[in-house]
This record gives sequence, structure tokens and C-alpha cells, in this order.
Amino acid sequence: MTSRFFNLYSHHFARVAVAIPRIRVADPAYNVEQTIKLAQQAASEGAALVAFPELGLSAYTCDDLFHQRALLDACLEGLQTILAASRSLPLAIVIGMPLRVNHMLFNCAVAIAGGRVLGVVPKSYLPNYGEFYESRQFTPADCASVDQIDLFGETVPFGVNLLFEVANLPLLRFHLEICEDVWVPVPPSSFAALAGATVLVNLSASNVVVGKSGYRHQLVAQQSARCMAAYLYTSAGRGESTTDMAWDGQSLIYEKGELLAESERFSDESHIIFADVDLERLSTERMKATTFAQSARRHAAEVAAFRVVRFDLALPVEHTMPLARGIERFPYVPADRARRDERCTEVYNIQVQALIQRLASSGIQKVVIGVSGGLDSTHALLVCAKVMDRLKLPRTNILAYTMPGFATSERTLKQARDLMAAVGCSAQEIDIRPSCIQMLKDLGHPYSEGTPDYDITFENVQAGERTNHLFRLANFHNGIVIGTGDLSELALGWCTYGVGDHMSHYNVNASVPKTLISYLVRWVAETGTVVAEGQSQVLIDILDTEISPELVPGGAVSHGTDAKPAQSTQERIGPYELQDFNLFYTLRYGFKPSKVAFMAYSAWHDNAAGRWPDETGTRNQYDLDAIKRNLSIFLFRFFKTSQFKRSCVPNGPKVGNGGSLSPRGDWRAPSDSEATVWLDDLANIPDSSKGPPP
Repeated sequence: MTSRFFNLYSHHFARVAVAIPRIRVADPAYNVEQTIKLAQQAASEGAALVAFPELGLSAYTCDDLFHQRALLDACLEGLQTILAASRSLPLAIVIGMPLRVNHMLFNCAVAIAGGRVLGVVPKSYLPNYGEFYESRQFTPADCASVDQIDLFGETVPFGVNLLFEVANLPLLRFHLEICEDVWVPVPPSSFAALAGATVLVNLSASNVVVGKSGYRHQLVAQQSARCMAAYLYTSAGRGESTTDMAWDGQSLIYEKGELLAESERFSDESHIIFADVDLERLSTERMKATTFAQSARRHAAEVAAFRVVRFDLALPVEHTMPLARGIERFPYVPADRARRDERCTEVYNIQVQALIQRLASSGIQKVVIGVSGGLDSTHALLVCAKVMDRLKLPRTNILAYTMPGFATSERTLKQARDLMAAVGCSAQEIDIRPSCIQMLKDLGHPYSEGTPDYDITFENVQAGERTNHLFRLANFHNGIVIGTGDLSELALGWCTYGVGDHMSHYNVNASVPKTLISYLVRWVAETGTVVAEGQSQVLIDILDTEISPELVPGGAVSHGTDAKPAQSTQERIGPYELQDFNLFYTLRYGFKPSKVAFMAYSAWHDNAAGRWPDETGTRNQYDLDAIKRNLSIFLFRFFKTSQFKRSCVPNGPKVGNGGSLSPRGDWRAPSDSEATVWLDDLANIPDSSKGPPP
């Protein structure tokens, strides 16, 4: 179990490769030698599939040499050589070559594994414009009169309707098309994806001209996104004839619109790129997007025409094989600064637009909000400020209240006051302690008699009194209460039922996780979007404040603004950066805990491949034991104890594809389910002491 846990294939990843060999025109023996070397390199790196460029055995630029028998025979001899070499290689190899079938010449992709030809796919669309004259030498696939051919005494499937499936990794089902096939309005790979292909492979030559590199990216990204598939795009490099064209060897690996790997362009040497494709993610995306199946049904004839060729591979599942794919530690927060700023801009504007619509539809012009001096209420207040600006209403229409209680620290109280002043809202302060004492006295609670009993009732009385004040203030001033609780708190059930971090008239933070809220506040501070540049320090101070409910008296009350609060939220429920990671992959993709833990380990351990948002954030690291411990907390709270709170949350906008927990949106679940199956799966994960060597 130990080695299997640390093996990417055990978690339905597949390592794929695209090879760019240096070739010689019309020299199959040399080209075969380069092909075998790169295939061996791919196998040594644990790849299950490697793809080579279009007509790679002969070179793409042979022109009328394709009609020379000596060249065609040499390509067949080269194919035999590759077949012999493949017997000892535990991966599928896809090569490009010219092939004669029934007195016609086809531009073909040949799939090979374990010393045999799995199938041959001819090119469907032959470009005959601009610099291309393929119809001069080749015949298009739809002219073929057979669906199987004889190669070296074996009967081999032939046609564009072939799917190749690894029997011992069935989610790895790949389809082959050739260059121009993906440049047409309806590529063959579109139907292949509907028939179950998760990996689409394009053997291309693709000469280079100005602007073509960017267009390739757009083309491959869109096809992989639309088909909910991985897409491997090969391209010819050094060695092709430059009589009338040039070649850059640009090869790409995309997964559902996201670039995983790209080759070096204009390289002088043979080289190869790798990526670990998440096959389960692709399968889950298709399962959740029910329109994918509807589209398959509407193209039932095309889907039914596909033939599946199954074969086994000796995958290295018994060996430690760490994930080479970069896993971002903050899946809700892009690591790249430009993308992160774009994300913050969009999320912020979604929240603002949603609240504008709610106020406009209700005819209400005032909002009521509780300001604690912590992260969530800070961001909600910043959203309210921009809403008033957009509605051309004074910011004094924001009725903001800070309500210190028994454990409110000097630091957070000062931050609440400074924040309200910086925003320019109507700022007021209500001491809730007298009303709390009255409530505790009515309950007969020991605290009302002077006994320091800080139980859950003591905490919830404070939270309840704040909420009661806010709703009555909204009644009195004809406003609505703006909620501040975030997605992370809802996931973990870290909110008191029916009070301010759970209940409101409208919650702008409902689908924003804690890690993203931190960066939203920082983004506002840096851009001056709401608060003037000279007043943004309060936002930085809030970001540096430890997250605490501040309901139990402690050192912070009596020891000034630098004191540590008596309660630490993250010590109780785990670090938000890790719990948000767990939330994303559980909610968005429904991955098993063992896979979530494997991905977390890949991102967060000492030698992790995951990335940090570049200029901020602590550099925490988590070993496997810490990952398991916090994931256990998450699973128990998420699946067992917290759904009843999520079943009645107020309205609020969904902001991202990471999902929401609204019962009217992404998440509908019973309030009395068990967490057993998730915790059982987690229990099978090895301890850190049994982990792989660093």
C-alpha cells in the first residue's frame, strides 16, 4: 500500500509524453533511431503514452518522394524495427508514417504497444491550399475501402474510428488524428471524445509562420476544453526541409483548456516533454456536465461507429512515482500575479453586481453590517462601499456597527474603528456586554453570578446578541443585513446556527473561501479600489491578525494590541490554506480522500512541486501525518456534522467554478448522512514514517 499510495497511476493520473526528434528528410533508418531513443526515454520516466510528429519516419517534406517505393519500403522496415524495440517498453507509442493500402497512399498515425501494431488511423482532412499540397501525394481517410489491413502477417484495425484503451487503466482511452484534422470546424476528435476518449492525440508537422504559435495554443486549448479531454499536439522540428517552409517544433499538452507542458521552440536537438494528466478529473467533469451525455446521444450514429482496441501495459504501480505535475497549494488563488489580479477583479465585481441587483429589486438603499476587525467582515464592508459608489449613494448609507463583547481585543476593536473611518461609512459602536449579561442571567448561567464559565452557551449568547441587534437595526432603518460568513466556514460548519456568520438578509461572501478573501483584501489595499492609498494600512494590519472568534476572554484583552487571543480558529479546525485545498478537490471533483491526500502531499511537503502565490504568504509545509489529521477534521465536519447549517443559508452569489454550498446551487445533501466511507478510505493511507525517501 505504501508504494502504491505514492504512485500517480494509483490515483488515476497518467504520465503522457510528446517527443520532438531531430530528423533527416527521406532517411527512415536515422529517424527510427531517434524515435526509439526518445521512446526509451519516455519509458524510463514512467510514461504510459508517447506521441511523435506527423510522417516522422519519412519526414513531412518529402513531396513527390512519397511516390518512391524505396522510401515507402524503408518506412515499413523502420516500423518493424520500432515494433521489435517496443517489446521491452511498457508504454504505447504513436508514430507517423506513409502507408499503402489497396493501391492508395495514406498519411497515417500508427499505435504500437508490446511489439504489435494496435491500429492504424489515416488522416481525414488533407490541406491543399497555401503552401500545402497533400492531395497531390495522399488519399483522404474517407476513400478507404477497408476497416482492417494486413501488416507483417497480422490483421490490424484501420480507420478513423479507432479508440485505444489501456485495459488496466481504463480511464486512459486515446484517439488519434493528424494535423489538419483539428483545424476544421468539427474535428474527428470531437466525436471520439463523445465516444469516451479522454486523451486526444494529434500527430502534426505544422510549419511555422508569424502568429501561428499563439493560434496553436488557442486551437488546442479550446478543443481540450470543449471535449473535456487532454490534448497532445506534436509538431515537426529540426531537420525538415526548409525549401519553402520553416519548422519550430512547438508541441503542447493541454488538459481541459489548461496548459500542462510546452516544448522548447527552434531547438537543435531531439527532446521530449511530459505531463501527468488527471484522468479522473476529466471523467468527473463529464459526469457532472450532463449536457456532455446529451451531445453524445444526439450524435449517436457517429459515436456508435467507434471501435475500441484494448491492450495491457505494465504500468509501474508498485514503485514510488511522485507526481511531476505542479499542484497549486491555493486552488482558489492563482499563483501567477496577473491571473490573480484578474481573478480578484472578477470576484469583487461579481459580489458588487449581485448586491446592487438585490438592493435595486427590493427598493432598499441602506445596508447594515457588523464589523469585527477581522477578514470576512472587512471584505464584506469593502464590497458594500463599492456598491454605494456604483449606485451613486453616500457611503453613510452603510450602517456599520462594531459590537465589542467580553473577549474583544484592543487590536481588533481599533482595526474595526480605523476601517470604518477609512471607508467613510456610518460608524457606530454598541457594547453588547450588558444585554449578554441579562441573557445569561435569564438563562441562569453561572457567569451571571460571577463564575468564569466560558462554555458554548457563553460564546453563542454573544454571537446571538450581535445578530439580534443587526436585524433589529435593519428593521428600524429600513435596511438589509449583509452577511459576512465565507465558504470555508460553511464547509467546516464553523458558524453558529442562525447568527451573524450564518444568517443574514444577503451574504456576499457565501461562495468565497477564506484563502481568496485574504487576497481580495490585499488586492483592494494595493489597488486603492475602495480605500485611499494613505488609509490602506488598516487592511494590511487586518491581514496580519490571527483569526479568532474572540468569544472567550484571554491575554488579548489585558495585554494590548500585540497579545495573542485566547482562541485560535485554525488551531481548532485546521489551517485554512490546507482545508481550502481539501474543500476544492472534495467539492469540485468528488475525489476520494486518499487522492486528495496524495495531491496535498505533492503540493505541501518539503520537496513539493506545488506553487505559492508569488509575493505573499507564509511558507508552511505539511508532512503526510499533518495532512491526514487535518483532512480527517475536514471530512468529519463536512460530511457528518455541518450540513444542517448549509441547508438554510441565505441568498448569495456564486463567484467561481470551485463551487458553492448553497442548497439551491451546487450542493444538495442530507443533514444526517455518515462520514464513514470517507474516513475509512483516509484510514488506509500510510504514515509519514512509511513515506518515500525525500
